[in-house]
Parts: sequence; C-alpha cells; structure tokens
Amino acid sequence: MENILNKIKALATQYKSEIIAHRRHLHMHPELSFQEEKTGKYIARYLEMLGVPFTSGWVEHGIVATITGAHEGPTIALRGDIDALPILELNDVEYKSTIEGNMHACGHDVHTASLMGVAKILWSMRDQLKGTVRLIFQPGEEKLPGGASLMIKEGVLADPKPLSIYGQHVHPPLEVGKVGYRSGMYMASADEIYLTVIGKGGHGALPHNCIDTILMSARILEALQDVVSRFCNPNIPSVLSFGKIASDGGATNVIPDKVRIEGTFRTMNEEWRYEAHKHIKRIAEQTAMAMGGTCEVDIHIGYPCLINHAKETEYVYQGMVDYLGADNVVELPIRLTAEDFSYYSQVSDACFYRLGTGNPAKGITSPVHTPTFDIDEDALEIGMGLMAYLAIRRLEEVD
Repeated sequence: MENILNKIKALATQYKSEIIAHRRHLHMHPELSFQEEKTGKYIARYLEMLGVPFTSGWVEHGIVATITGAHEGPTIALRGDIDALPILELNDVEYKSTIEGNMHACGHDVHTASLMGVAKILWSMRDQLKGTVRLIFQPGEEKLPGGASLMIKEGVLADPKPLSIYGQHVHPPLEVGKVGYRSGMYMASADEIYLTVIGKGGHGALPHNCIDTILMSARILEALQDVVSRFCNPNIPSVLSFGKIASDGGATNVIPDKVRIEGTFRTMNEEWRYEAHKHIKRIAEQTAMAMGGTCEVDIHIGYPCLINHAKETEYVYQGMVDYLGADNVVELPIRLTAEDFSYYSQVSDACFYRLGTGNPAKGITSPVHTPTFDIDEDALEIGMGLMAYLAIRRLEEVD
C-alpha cells in the first residue's frame, strides 16, 4: 500500500489548485437544500470531462458516479453533500457568495470539491483499483426529511449494497493537517418541537377575565425541563432546548389568545427518543389544562442517531494514521448536533469523520453555520487524498 499511498499524495498535491478553484466556484454560487440544480450540473460537467460514468436526477439534483477498477472486488460508497444554508456571508474574500442570503456556511462546498478530487484521483488510478467506488453527491442535507433518506429510498445503497460508506465533514476546531474520528454513537438524533398554547386573551389589567397564554407558556417551558432532568437516564446524553416564542398579537397591556413555541429535542438513544416524545406531549398538554387552557403539540421527526461502526472506524483510523501520522489523528467527543449521514449509518456499515479546516494563525476560526465561516484551503489536498486512500485501502482489506 505504500506505493499507492505515495501516488495518491502526489496526485492530491498535483490537483490541489484545480480543486481549490472548484471549491471557490461552488462557494460563490451556493444553492439551498433541494434547489441545487446548477450545482448538480456543474458536478456533472466535470465528471463528463473526466470520462467518469455517472447518473443524475437523484432526488432531482443529486449525482452518483461509479468508478470500477480493473480488478474484481466489492463496492464502497463515499458521500459528499452539496447544499448551502440561508445565511448572509460577511467574509471579505474574492470568492464570497454572489447569492445574497445564501452561503456555504457548513462547508458542503468543501465536501463536494473534495469528492470531485477523489473522482479524478481514483479515475486516474482505476487500473490499480480492486472493486468499485460509488461517489454520492447528495442534495438536501440541511433540510428535513434529509436528502440521505430520500436517496436511500431511491436505491443509492443497492445493486449492489456497498461494503461500507464513508463521509467526511469540515471541523474548524481542528487545525488543518489534523483529522478526527469516533467509534460508536457519535451524533444525536434531532427532532423539531412545535407547541401552540391556546387560552383567552384580553386586557392585561383584567387577568381574571383571561386565560393567560404568556404565563401558561412559561409554566410549560419550566415543566418541560423535567423531561431530561428527571425522566432520562443520566447516562444517555440528551438536550431539550427552545429557541423561539411568538404570540398572535399581545402588547404591554394585552394578553394574546395564542403563543407559539419552537424547539429541538436531541438524544443518543433511539428507544428513549420516542419515550421522551410522550413525556413532552403529556407535560405540555396537562400543564396547559391545569391552567384552563390547551396546548397543541406537534413533533417533527428528524434525523436519527449517527452510529460509526466499530470495524469501519478502525479501518478509517488506521488509514488516517497511514496518511497523516498518529500525532495528527484525534479521537473526538460525542456531539449533540445532527447529520443526515446518520440514515446511511442506520442501514449500512459506515464511518463519518472530521477534516481539520481551522488555522488560528490566519484568523480562520469561525464555527460552521456562522456568516464568517471559512477554511484553510490546504485542507482540500488532505480531504481528497485521504478519502481516496481510505476507499482503496478498504477494498484492499477484503479477502
């Protein structure tokens, strides 16, 4: 594998400037979830130029490329997401978003460009490839129901089912040159909680004539903190947070008829996840009832827990050490953020890992989902090279 490793590193260095240019183009032309028409066409044109076979139209704008090696073997899948976020970019860079209000603030431009680089590397090395690599350019990661779930329904992990699937994600807390992994449960499920608190509005000076939705909302929010603090096993990471409260009308002296509350529930245990939904519904409804009002509870089921399978994570870890050295490979803590790659991990052996993109010396420290997020573009050379190496190395491990 040493010769293959060295060749991949050399190709990644050779293609670096080209892939940086692709990343900058994608960054300048971000498209929101399930609207990635131009992005999909851009990827398709590049694959056509390389001569790599692909199919388009997956969940409308997704692309799936297939690179079959000269030697028989199984299939492994690699995934990169392609959508952007509704965030106004504040970076002053030459490749700043040209679409006001849209931005690649989660690094999906990096994921896409890296996978384009993987395609070029593996296509040039197909005579040495054992088996098949399926490259999944996936739309809609940032929006329910998640492009991954829809691509699975359309058969992206079938005919044949891949041996495993890998995904990488930018990680600003890690400096460029480092990567991170975690075996087992890594990221949380994420459900959206919508409460509509209904009472009887009226004059604030005459509360006895009202059923106070503001006070009722406060009591409900306070009572719902018992879901995690008193009903959840303390060994199960969980969080219930509310980020939006809005009323129909209301003023300093006006009690509104309705209050709407929005939040998120996240956990690392699928069984407890659905038990918690019952507690949320019961507590909200009964708290409102005790005060003479009602509470309508609407829970939108989001992404499941992301599980990194032990065997695949060990393969990835060893490949990371080969590629970057043990000092540059970091074990990560669990996160209560969510990722629709979790759908792949629920139906296939999978590993989702992190690519270091930060550089404090250059002032590149902003976290994802912020208007000043950016990366040290040296990460692209590692991103494409490492992913290509992990695929080839995994296929070589098969007897």
